[in-house]
Amino acid sequence: MSQHFEEQDYTKGFDFATWKKLFQFCARYKKRFALMFAISALLALGLAVFPYLTGIAIDRFVVGEYINGAYYRDFDGLPAFIAVVSVAILFTSSMTFLFVWLAGRIQCDVTADVRETAFHHLQTLSFSYFDNTPTGWIMARLTSDVHSIGRVVSWGAIDIINGTFMVIFYIVFMFIVDVRLAWVMMAIFPVLFVVSLYFQRRILKAHRESRKINSKITGAYNEGITGAKTTKTLMREQRNFDEFEGLSGGMRKASIRAATLTGIYFPLIVLIGGVGIALVLGAGGTAVTIGGLSLGVLFVFITYANQMSEPVGMIAQVLSEMQSAQASAERTMSLLESTPDIVDRPDVIEKYGDFENPKRETWNKIHGQITFKDVSFNYKNAETVLTNFNLDVRAGEKIALVGETGSGKSTIINLLCRFYEPCSGQILIDGMDYRERPQIWLQSSLGYVLQSPHLFSGTIRENIRYGNLNATDEEVMEAAKTVDAYNFIMASEKGFDTDVGEGGSRLSTGEKQLISFARAIIGNPAIFVLDEATSSIDTETEQKIQAAILKTLEGRTSFIVAHRLSTIRHCDRILVIDNGKILEQGSHRELLAAKGHYHQLYTNQFKKEEQSRILGG
Repeated sequence: MSQHFEEQDYTKGFDFATWKKLFQFCARYKKRFALMFAISALLALGLAVFPYLTGIAIDRFVVGEYINGAYYRDFDGLPAFIAVVSVAILFTSSMTFLFVWLAGRIQCDVTADVRETAFHHLQTLSFSYFDNTPTGWIMARLTSDVHSIGRVVSWGAIDIINGTFMVIFYIVFMFIVDVRLAWVMMAIFPVLFVVSLYFQRRILKAHRESRKINSKITGAYNEGITGAKTTKTLMREQRNFDEFEGLSGGMRKASIRAATLTGIYFPLIVLIGGVGIALVLGAGGTAVTIGGLSLGVLFVFITYANQMSEPVGMIAQVLSEMQSAQASAERTMSLLESTPDIVDRPDVIEKYGDFENPKRETWNKIHGQITFKDVSFNYKNAETVLTNFNLDVRAGEKIALVGETGSGKSTIINLLCRFYEPCSGQILIDGMDYRERPQIWLQSSLGYVLQSPHLFSGTIRENIRYGNLNATDEEVMEAAKTVDAYNFIMASEKGFDTDVGEGGSRLSTGEKQLISFARAIIGNPAIFVLDEATSSIDTETEQKIQAAILKTLEGRTSFIVAHRLSTIRHCDRILVIDNGKILEQGSHRELLAAKGHYHQLYTNQFKKEEQSRILGG
């Protein structure tokens, strides 16, 4: 369960550039944000009016006006005052409802947009990205990280706007009521700024460490679930737990560090706000005692000073959340800004389209003549796999690739399918460099059957139809009959509408392989690739697939990577690959007669199968 993938370390302070990119997701909702801006201003104004009205009520209706040594209360204006307060309450309540409703809508929409954009971008990345990036890391980006930044980008922006308006209106009303006390209250703001700056750097560092370990934990969960059977057979439960406990402990320490810093930060903000209240109470109380300030005005100032901590704390909390979310934002942006290794040229896209907008009417039909011309290739940070590799395949020819593990068979297939591209040299399809056409031009004409078949959640019918989304029910059934899968499908609980389960978990390996083969056939591909498609199934199912192979590959160019050499005897040509080079080539009979490397491989395998059959009998 050890994690060999090490993601980038982020050491910069608060990065406005990262957030600027993320706030672009809000651009499509600029009208909503403009409306939210106005609602926030009106709501803040309504909240700021209440203490001011309360101060008037105290001075006019509770204490009264001081005249000739006595206090006189004037109740003549009370009905009008009550009406004004009622209107203010109704207005503020309405603005609060609109604020919460609109903010919730914005959060849901922005979060969905970020997640959909990230998932869509993931579909465009090359195979190399998934080869080098753990599934758990990607899952963490698309789940917890996207949720975190979606909340901050939406609610965070709104809370900062609302909190800023509240602070502005509170300060304006304080200066309207009494300038001297207003300046006393303003003295705490430089202190708030310095404290916030000090803590935000340390909180950010702790959250970065927490998010980094979280990615490893997600990866460990993924490996633990997908490898459960292997874990049981190897009795690795305790080892897995120990490794996971180490990751979980690291996450706990980093999270506690972040929580501790945040726990210190917020009480400090409240404490500083309390100092402001104490300063106002001290200066204002003295003024009331000597008659220089009314009791209502002092009440207004104490209320404003007390309520000032709410929007300041709100802004401080958002900034703190942004420290946490920046760690998520940096990693999500690293995914969104990852560029595919294989990209169609602009002039190719303009003429022939791409995956999103294919211009099929401009495509030439693929016949299947394939040429590897002086192809060299190496994976990133790895030794060279192919050097000046050459191969000519006639249209409709059936080619088998055999060789030891790591000999280069899969690399040849990956290059053929343009999952990777040559570092040098050319791959020609019908005499034309396949980089002169979009990727979808080739890949839409490929039928690919893997050693470990993968089915998507849904029904058998849906999984077969993935090979051709426009296929009719009759064509789906015909594809199933072609690969001899029709009988077992009809014997299932709901026939073609039987749910296959996650990854095809409700079907046997052989049944999944038959369905994946039907899925490849229904697209009527010009080129077939079978990557050890029969190595993980039983002999009976293998015989069914072999019969289907002979029927469906007729007239189509095909590449078969085989472990069981008995399955490739029908191929037109067999290539023995060793260290990225063609060691031998010829038909099954020719290679056996040559008594070379293929003869040795075939003889040894035949002996092992016979021994296994006899012992098993």
